[in-house]
Amino acid sequence: MLGRRQIREKVVEALYSYHQNPIKYDVLEKNMLSDIEKIYHLYIYQLNFLVALKAVAENQIEIGKNKFLKTDAELNPNRRFIENPILIKIEDNEERIAFSAKHKELTWELHDDLLVRTFQRIKAGKRYQDFMAMETSTFEEDQKFIGKLFLRYLAENEDFHEHVEEKEMSWADDFHISNSMIQKTIGFFREDQPSHTLIRVIKDEEDEEFAKKLLRASLNHWEESEHKLKEKLENWELERVALMDRVILIAAITELDRFPLTPSRVIINEYIEISKVFATEKSNIFVNGILDKYTKELNRI
Repeated sequence: MLGRRQIREKVVEALYSYHQNPIKYDVLEKNMLSDIEKIYHLYIYQLNFLVALKAVAENQIEIGKNKFLKTDAELNPNRRFIENPILIKIEDNEERIAFSAKHKELTWELHDDLLVRTFQRIKAGKRYQDFMAMETSTFEEDQKFIGKLFLRYLAENEDFHEHVEEKEMSWADDFHISNSMIQKTIGFFREDQPSHTLIRVIKDEEDEEFAKKLLRASLNHWEESEHKLKEKLENWELERVALMDRVILIAAITELDRFPLTPSRVIINEYIEISKVFATEKSNIFVNGILDKYTKELNRI
């Protein structure tokens, strides 16, 4: 699983959405949990893209072998890419297979334009060509190659960004979370161990209850937390604080007040990182300053 930062992010998003368009709490909570589940759908969709790249490569090899006039490369194709053990582990993962079977919309057609274009770009790249030219490689080198390939051609691919946003609007905000999940998945693979399970944002009922409790407490104690925030502002009106900064700070203050078992520094660091994702360039400094002052005055450990 990932850490609770991703759950906190979804709570912050829900609070921000609520203050732009207030809805009933049960609907808000349901939407938040649904959005969390959709992260897993994006994660599987990206894993399936890697599997589909392997399938495209295999298909091109078969096309070459079936030509009437064949080149030496077509007679003796380089199979290093399709035999990469990381791609094979992803392809053979039972959880991915089962989930994809239930959600056909998360699979890729081999003639998909984005898929084919991406594979052609990969083949033309120096990293791919250097990898294919290697006589042998270690498991760690195979792992590093797929990790770098994912970063370059999926995580940093603007065409892929646009595609997933068009497919599911909420994925635009979740792309960085799914990217992290993919990188961790690739890094977790071990040569001599099968991969039976993948990563979940919410691993159990405890995580789900944390999300619900934080959302509910933030809304129920909004005015109280806002008053505490106002007291910590120096030469600055509350109304001048950007809504996203306010939401992040109120969620943090709520957690500091109502989740005593979590160390304050952990909470502060989590919301600093969240501010880097959702807020303005200098928001993290502002968030850190307010929360640090608040915890010191509370003598909160």
